[in-house]
Parts: sequence; structure tokens; C-alpha cells
Amino acid sequence: MRKTDEQMEAVAASTRSEAPVIGDRDARTSDGDLLLRIADGDSAAFDILYRRFSRPVFGLALRLLRDRSRAEDAVQETFAAIWRSAGSYRPDRGTGAPWLYAVARNAIVDRARARREPTFADAPDEAAPDAGPAERAESSYVSWRVHRAVHDLPAQEREVLELAYWSGLSQSEVATFLGMPLGTVKTRTRTALARLADLLEGEFR
Repeated sequence: MRKTDEQMEAVAASTRSEAPVIGDRDARTSDGDLLLRIADGDSAAFDILYRRFSRPVFGLALRLLRDRSRAEDAVQETFAAIWRSAGSYRPDRGTGAPWLYAVARNAIVDRARARREPTFADAPDEAAPDAGPAERAESSYVSWRVHRAVHDLPAQEREVLELAYWSGLSQSEVATFLGMPLGTVKTRTRTALARLADLLEGEFR
């Protein structure tokens, strides 16, 4: 029998400050397999996933929200959402970590927008108020165009850029969060930046 959302939130809250302790067997279980088990109501799989990702999610939330209490709330909301929506995860579309990142991203963005704070889901700031009409118009267009180009990147490249450049994570932190080798993060970053250059070529010369 599936546990209720309130019970899952209680699990997250009770282990919030615990260090992740993962046995050898648990460590060999992929993120995707854990999500599939969670979709079937497996609370043990949920606990493993929480211990595996709660710290990276908290670090991401704290960087963006700059408030420990709100970051903790975002973590709890993230994992409550994972419990509710794990059934929407499709292993044929990718590994589990990027899917989890998207859930965390939405929870953090929602909490930031509640206070009307900018997030990495929003376009960069416009020109300074004292800029002239021409400068403001140009700056607004550049911001929109770059944001649009990033949005058009393949998902696996976009998530790396969002975490590294708009969330402020180091490439090592991105690798840890997404559960992939550092070399893969570096390769995807280079590929994404090259693709952005191609998309924007000739527009800002």
C-alpha cells in the first residue's frame, strides 16, 4: 500500500539533517531503478534516493534562495513531488538524475517566484534603469535571444549550462548532482557553448 504524501514528507523531514549512508548494494542501484521502485510505492527506495540526493538538492536550493529555511522547504517539496510523480519517469528518455533535477528545479523556482526573486528559469536582467531607450531595447533583445537559444539546446546540454552558469555550481558539483563523470560534464559544456555560438552567430556582431 502506498504511503500518503504527508508520510513521505515526514520521511524527508526526519532524515533532513542526516549524512547520506549508502551501503554497497544500494550504491549499485541506479537512480532510474529507484524511481521505478518509488512509482510502485517502495518507501525503502525513496529513502535511498533521498539520502543520495538531498545534499546536492539542498546545495542547489541554498545557492539560489540564499536562505537555509527556504532551501530546506524546497528540498522537502522536491522529494514529496518525486513520491507523487515518480510514475511519470520514463527510463527510455534518460537516466534518473536529470529527471530528479527537473523536479528540484521546479520546486526551487516556485519558491523563489513566491517572493518575486529571479531564478535560472527566468531571462537575465534587463539594462540598467538609466540606460537610454536604444540601449534598453538592445539589452532586452539580447537577454531574450540568449535565453531562447539556451532553451533550444538539447536537454542534456541545457541542464549542464543551467546548473553551471545560472545556478553557480562548479563543474565538479554538476557532475556530482547529475551522477555523471566530470569529463562528461566538461564535454557537454563545450558542446553546448559551441552550439550556442552557432545559434547566435551573426546576431551580435
